[in-house]
Amino acid sequence: MVYKVIGLMSGSSLDGLDIAYVHLQERAATSQLPKTWDFSLLHTACYPYPDVWKERLASATALSALDYQLLDVEYGHYLGEQVNRFIEEFGLHFNVQLIVSHGHTTFHWPARKMTAQLGDGAAIAAETRINVVSDLRAMDLALGGQGAPIVPIGEKLLLPGYEYFLNLGGIANVSNIGQAFDVCPANRVLNALAELEGRPYDDGGALAATGTVDNVLLQQLNALPYYGLPYPKSLANDFGTGIVLPLVLRVVGERGLSIPVALRTYTEHIAVQIGRAVEKLGVGGVEKTAADESATPRMLVTGGGAHNTFLVERLRYRLGVEVVVPDEKLADFKEALIMALIGVLRWREENNVMASVTGASRDSIGGAVWIGQEA
Repeated sequence: MVYKVIGLMSGSSLDGLDIAYVHLQERAATSQLPKTWDFSLLHTACYPYPDVWKERLASATALSALDYQLLDVEYGHYLGEQVNRFIEEFGLHFNVQLIVSHGHTTFHWPARKMTAQLGDGAAIAAETRINVVSDLRAMDLALGGQGAPIVPIGEKLLLPGYEYFLNLGGIANVSNIGQAFDVCPANRVLNALAELEGRPYDDGGALAATGTVDNVLLQQLNALPYYGLPYPKSLANDFGTGIVLPLVLRVVGERGLSIPVALRTYTEHIAVQIGRAVEKLGVGGVEKTAADESATPRMLVTGGGAHNTFLVERLRYRLGVEVVVPDEKLADFKEALIMALIGVLRWREENNVMASVTGASRDSIGGAVWIGQEA
């Protein structure tokens, strides 16, 4: 059976709403290979957030309980409107069987078994009249897991042949199928620094490439306690905006550093931490033949940071792996694609979150289902 699905992803960098229309079909296991899924990324779009929505999403954690709930509903209707726009633009009327929405993460507190993603699933279903799966992380948190990263199930089933996967979004996370964790803030901090130079982001890492590494700042960043914690572990957005960015700006002010130096140093910090993460994970989770054993491990790099050519250069310099940047569509929409698969697995009542990654007491079937179609 071919599942025709729209996946929605809103990352912590607030670049915009990623939408992917995909076809998914299960491929049966054989004696040589485990079960996998075939996919076709047919249509994609990223709708940038208007400034008012950027501000509302960025400041959501400061709202009262009532105003937060109202925003959750309003944002859900906004997501539904954007899906309808996407369907109209690509002529997908009556072609979409399921919408899967990650939502926009606000609160994330695994120690208290709590996570929150804005974007009411019922509102999306009401706007689109299509069935919706949302709240993908909550079940894992209830079972004592980190609720993150959840994409390794998709990497395992959709993208065989890589030893590592790196997503460079607002937060960088890395996995080797059986294990994964959030590494460090990435684009959220880099973009905030670039904005101080009047740019929405550092295109290709060009500004960073003109700077030099400030070792004092680099040492202070690498000494942050989170980096010494064992995995599984995950990061809330405010680690980058409330801890890391203020540290960078304080040292910049004290030492009179330029923004290119700050960008260069933070880029190196990301590369250092990803290198350490790869060392912690080791190689695992990939079926190999005898001829493959001597081959250099491969890492697939996706997310907005995959376009930061200078950061990718630093990763190739520091990591003892082959760094692979895929075509633009997969690089930019891998997470939306995987959300679509996670939703299909939920619809089929199959496990879609891996406890080996999150640290939960068991694998789980995560997601709330909202029936948007009329009976």
